[in-house]
Amino acid sequence: MRHKLQQQPSLLPAPAAPAEHRHVRELAVISRILDAHPQFLDMVLADLPKGRKNPRTGRPGLTADQVLRVLVLKQMHGFSYDELAFHVGDSVSFREFCRIDPYEVAPKRSTLQLNVKRVRASTLEEINEVLVMHARATGVEAARKVRIDCTVIAANIHEPTDGQLLLDVVRVLTRLMGRARDRFGLRFRDRTRRAKRRAMNVLHAKKATVRQTAYVDLLAATNDTLADARRLRVELEDVKARDLMDLVHAEAIRHGLERFVGLGERVEDQTHRRVVLGEKVPAEEKLVSIFEDHADIIVKDRRDVHYGHKLCLATGASGLVLDAVVLDGNPADSTLAVEMIDRQARIQGRVPRQAALDGGFCSRANLAAIKTRGVEDVCFSKGRGLEIADMARSTWVYRKLRDFRAGVEGGISFLKRCFGLRRCTWQGLASFHAYTWASIVSANLLLLARHVLAAGAG
Repeated sequence: MRHKLQQQPSLLPAPAAPAEHRHVRELAVISRILDAHPQFLDMVLADLPKGRKNPRTGRPGLTADQVLRVLVLKQMHGFSYDELAFHVGDSVSFREFCRIDPYEVAPKRSTLQLNVKRVRASTLEEINEVLVMHARATGVEAARKVRIDCTVIAANIHEPTDGQLLLDVVRVLTRLMGRARDRFGLRFRDRTRRAKRRAMNVLHAKKATVRQTAYVDLLAATNDTLADARRLRVELEDVKARDLMDLVHAEAIRHGLERFVGLGERVEDQTHRRVVLGEKVPAEEKLVSIFEDHADIIVKDRRDVHYGHKLCLATGASGLVLDAVVLDGNPADSTLAVEMIDRQARIQGRVPRQAALDGGFCSRANLAAIKTRGVEDVCFSKGRGLEIADMARSTWVYRKLRDFRAGVEGGISFLKRCFGLRRCTWQGLASFHAYTWASIVSANLLLLARHVLAAGAG
């Protein structure tokens, strides 16, 4: 008989993970792949803090195995650290995958973030190379046929404008100087309200003369704030500290002022050149964010403008990402083709037999260089004056490779939709590289698991 309410909760332990679910089976295969390569743990452990000085006190912290598995889960599901902490603590399947005892206290958000962000991009790149070799050894990927293409990963910034950048400079420097005032009594003038009003005037001005006047005053407010910040930075060197914590705070504030004064000077210079002098500032000289100062301006297809970094990647017939490079600036695709083939030769120990590339990589020099390296068939999706007979053995082979190349677009979409490569949410250039490789490693692990499950079902 059905009851309205279960009066007595069960005293039995939590049930095992529902093994019949597809995702649980995928996690089980990923776990076996990670267990088959214990060298991963040595790589990750080298990046993590050494831990407690006294091993008999305090909590032991997450193991290298747990950190790697938590990182994979985070990128695979697009969790924030808060969501990751909840799911790792709540899900029986995730606890089992991360090797966290069912009755153990789950790690907090800050613990997860501290450990995940310690894993370097170079470590994750090495892990990916081992995974690619594992795919070759198990017959999932032969790496004899590669497709190469580029995409853009956006940095976590808003659409940049000169007015907003100047306001950011004033706002951040004022906040840092406010800490120096509250702790050490140093004096300065707060110009944040003035800067906000002028930035709004710039944004909503309908006449060019009104906008020009607002820009001039905003530049003046920024210059005055920069002058105050330079003065306080010098005064902090001679501040009389009461204790060690005062010295630590003084050094932290001085370091922050030094960094943002330098960035503020760049913003002020580019705005003055563009607005006052009427110059056209080159894209490579522009600063688009004082928080993500590494971000590049990427113009794609001569119409879409992105702010982040260009990514060149190579995928195989299995869909696995065989290699990837986060690039500086916006180099032409035609300058990358030979480099990507050379990287494949280094990683695989041999050049691929066939290579399919987008039309942007096409040039006679690239075709000759790639052929010289031993690639038998090369397909540029748009030949641009090249004969098919020069690229491939036959028209049939060329068409097959051209159709094969189109699959890289789906792979890029898969990485962006499911693994967060549309926008990097980690701060800093080193973290940008690590975020990119974390997404690639997670995607490759999932694809490997699906190939294994598909082979078993077949």
